[in-house]
Amino acid sequence: MITKSSRNEARLETHRRLRRHLSGTAERPRMAVFRSNMNMYVQLIDDSIGHTVLSASTLSKDLGLTKTNDVEAAKALGAFIGKKALDAGIKTVVFDRGGYLYHGKVQALADAAREAGLEF
Repeated sequence: MITKSSRNEARLETHRRLRRHLSGTAERPRMAVFRSNMNMYVQLIDDSIGHTVLSASTLSKDLGLTKTNDVEAAKALGAFIGKKALDAGIKTVVFDRGGYLYHGKVQALADAAREAGLEF
């Protein structure tokens, strides 16, 4: 009997494949995206030492969001992490979409981060 894997298991397998080729350094950290049903989380990670340089989420009070699970919240989060990274002296990152399709919220977050000044 063929059993169908869940969407999350398929996403995790895609993420494992992506991570074979993606890694962040101190000069160019990895921008990792995680999406839950209600929120989005972004981290800038230096994989050489396993350290999170910066992080942000739609739960942050600085964003002042009322709805945290739509494309507009993702745009706000992308602009926020972009500004925060530039303030910390980070100009380029490696984008890690976390196994999610580059569409919708993930694309909106990436585009907003690019508009804020990050290069990837």
